[in-house]
Amino acid sequence: MDAIRVLLRNSIDYAGLFPPAGLDMDAAVANYHRYRAGESAWALGRFILPVNRLPEFEQAAAKHTPRPSAARPWLLGVLLGPDLAGDLDQVTEFNRRHAASGTQIDTVEAKAGSSDAVRDTMHRMPSHLQAYLEIPIHHDPTNLIAAIDRTGARAKVRTGGVTRDGFPSTADLLRFLRSCLRARVPFKATAGLHHPVRAQYRLTYAPDSPSGTMFGFLNLFLAAAFLYAGMEETDAAQILDEESPQAFRFDGSGVSWQDHRIGQDALAGARRELIVSFGSCSFTEPLEELQALNLLEPRVQQA
Repeated sequence: MDAIRVLLRNSIDYAGLFPPAGLDMDAAVANYHRYRAGESAWALGRFILPVNRLPEFEQAAAKHTPRPSAARPWLLGVLLGPDLAGDLDQVTEFNRRHAASGTQIDTVEAKAGSSDAVRDTMHRMPSHLQAYLEIPIHHDPTNLIAAIDRTGARAKVRTGGVTRDGFPSTADLLRFLRSCLRARVPFKATAGLHHPVRAQYRLTYAPDSPSGTMFGFLNLFLAAAFLYAGMEETDAAQILDEESPQAFRFDGSGVSWQDHRIGQDALAGARRELIVSFGSCSFTEPLEELQALNLLEPRVQQA
């Protein structure tokens, strides 16, 4: 297996309902159904939606055949709101209704701005759900990551948005990665990551959209993977800031950046123990851009 597939297998959580795509439920579910059956299904993660849109999802998903099954389930990641108890009740009831169909919510996401919020959220969390807690990173998140570690949750980091001020600094993002690594807390990322390599991009799909500098998902995943393999933080910061696609050299046994190299075993370990996924409002765009950079074979279905 090529190193790029080791790095990105099941890594793209499809968030087509969210900006800048902002698709309606029928379109997003139809896309996810098609992606699951396509050549690029190896890269596909969960379908992401807010808890209050579960009824819409059920109606949209019922239109598609073949239906999900225990052998090939649809796995959902659900964003919880402020009514935690009520939202978790909705999740439990949804899973009960769909126990035989193969469609299941196995992960939930919530926000936690303090160690007390982490503790309170996880005190109510059913043990069968994997929780991701989105935390602020503009201040040192070490204590929040430690609190997450104590509860068995995982961390979530917001890496962008539809405005320039939604993007964290390189130093803040690096500090988050370091904290997760030291605590051995796996993480997922969301927002502003649907391009492979850091550069200036339009912030939305609108014709008059302003542009801003976005982190690439390769920058983030590889910075984390190299840190996992023992890289110095100053070098990892340079990977986060790397803007040359040619700087990342993938082959059948690993990936290189400058004079640093990481093999497939270490990549697989980083994915297993540290790097979970990233949310993207487009599934095809990240893969098509990898294809255009000759980092991925041309098997991406168009949509």
